[in-house]
Amino acid sequence: MRRLVLSAALGAAALGCGSWSRVGSGDQPTPTESLTHVLNSTQYYQRLGRLAAAEPLPFVGTVAFAAGPADSVVGILGLSLENRALAFQREGNVFVARYRVSLSFRREGAPSLDVAREEVVRVPTFKETLRSDESILFQQVLRLLPGTYHVSVTVRDVGSTSESRAEADYTAPSFGPGSVSAPILAYQATGRGSRSDPLNIVLNPRGSVGYGSDTLLAYMEGYGFAHPTTVPFKVMDERQHVIYQDELRFRGDRQVESQVIRLSPDSVSLGELKLVVGQGSSERSVSALVSFTQAWVVTNFDEMLDLLRYFGHDSQVSAMRKAPASERARLWREFYAATDPNPVTPENEALNQYFGRIAQANQRFTDEGVPGWRTDRGEVFITLGPPDEAVENSPGTTADRVVRWSYITYRLDLFFRDESGFGRLRLVPNSRADFERTLSRVRRQEG
Repeated sequence: MRRLVLSAALGAAALGCGSWSRVGSGDQPTPTESLTHVLNSTQYYQRLGRLAAAEPLPFVGTVAFAAGPADSVVGILGLSLENRALAFQREGNVFVARYRVSLSFRREGAPSLDVAREEVVRVPTFKETLRSDESILFQQVLRLLPGTYHVSVTVRDVGSTSESRAEADYTAPSFGPGSVSAPILAYQATGRGSRSDPLNIVLNPRGSVGYGSDTLLAYMEGYGFAHPTTVPFKVMDERQHVIYQDELRFRGDRQVESQVIRLSPDSVSLGELKLVVGQGSSERSVSALVSFTQAWVVTNFDEMLDLLRYFGHDSQVSAMRKAPASERARLWREFYAATDPNPVTPENEALNQYFGRIAQANQRFTDEGVPGWRTDRGEVFITLGPPDEAVENSPGTTADRVVRWSYITYRLDLFFRDESGFGRLRLVPNSRADFERTLSRVRRQEG
């Protein structure tokens, strides 16, 4: 499991996984053929049916359903947050942030179900406070009746004025005998034998998985099958092509039976995947996302290689660029492992930081007419991090605009000048040389 702060007390254990059989391999799209783009991640997750909110406090969430006692439904809401969005304060030897979640489930003709919780996040180092990957999980379990609910969630940073809100409609289905739940995307899950047993699961709120790194886990339950039964299961890509299929086998004569399918993301196309269980009127589905990074929704191989232009490791990036599609997944796995500063954890912290800085550069440097990460300031920010001091000297005209960035650790002063008068700040030649020498030294030390 990822190294996360989990805001829920849940037991978890891995279950056995089903087997896969490939379908139509000759027609399977390659990563470069996927019709995807580098998109605003909030909009993309909303299109997938998620609860997604943008700045100032971005989060992604989802709601999953399973059978409860009698005719009730267990609803579980999960949220994914990033440390960097919260205002941390030092308390003793740790850094602490607090956030408040207010959620509402409203069903027509019934009273609203409202819950509010305040959670505490503690991390040991300042660096942890800057994490821009999925670093916090929040979960809330609810007892519901079948029906359609308008779900709204507000997340507020207690230590600042930051607050974001998201809302979406979800349908809690009725789970009669012989029915199955929709696939529930999770990090961990514990099977259960009775509808009254607690649903112990750690949701994957984004429903996302890193290409070439982790595996996608889908948890499903079957209810009250009278005899041994098989239920079809398939995975479709963005072009609605079936790329995998299997059958879930239920032994019958049990109140609840659990199934888990694990999917290796380097064996399928990048972008949106639709996981479907059942068929006809009993069909239930969920959308997942195979992407290179959670900082952005990057689902195209060539776009990924372009985004890596400041990351270093140029020979490996060049090899991936020249490789045929059949070799790219293997080369990406090797690149991911070679650049991971901490192989003990599932994530690649260096890539997470890099893409987090790309996202921040796009937010900070919006005044040059090009994406912030493609500016000279963006290049320096992404590779060296934010400066210790930034001073601008604009004595009256755009053409005279000069910005100085100072890095105390590197004993480095860099000057950006708008020599054209069109708002494009470029490193002056001496600063470009100083920057490249410093970056080369830093990369040698890190290597």
